[in-house]
Amino acid sequence: MKTRCAWLTDDPLYLKYHDEEWGVPEHDDRKLFEKIVLEGAQSGLSWITILKRREGYRRAFDNFEISTVAAYTEKDVERLVNDTGIIRNRRKIESAINNARRVLEIQAAHGSLDAFLWSFVGGTPVSNHWETMAEVPATTPESDAMAKALKKAGFTFVGPTTCYALMQAMGMVNDHTINCFRHAEVVKLSK
Repeated sequence: MKTRCAWLTDDPLYLKYHDEEWGVPEHDDRKLFEKIVLEGAQSGLSWITILKRREGYRRAFDNFEISTVAAYTEKDVERLVNDTGIIRNRRKIESAINNARRVLEIQAAHGSLDAFLWSFVGGTPVSNHWETMAEVPATTPESDAMAKALKKAGFTFVGPTTCYALMQAMGMVNDHTINCFRHAEVVKLSK
């Protein structure tokens, strides 16, 4: 039996996400945009709620093709508000479209969303060594700075807590507890 982070349930979807994706460094702009949208959609909800709708999001948002989502119109907003496969919160849907447009601006100014986001940790993943989940912070100075920069760039649903969750999800930080079998594996992936 593998020891895993204490926040997990026995839901197979949750286990797969933890075991294969959470904390693994990601550098693909489309996948990073997906993570921004999903972390914003999660605001006020449980992560498993979003994971269960992830395929619905991929379908509804054209597999998170940034330029396609950036071109969405009010007609698309109405389509998405009526899509039962996603969280049908108008503000979160409009945020996803707005954020796609902001990503295009970030790419034009910084070369890539990847370069912009990873700059908050100097391009190198931070490997933490938490013994318990109680030690894991909700925000850090880096997530505060990221949130401030994203908001200044016009992004929405990107507060410091959401940004820290994004940093965890995209592997900027390794917050697997040290007793979790993934901690050491993610450290190796981060080198």
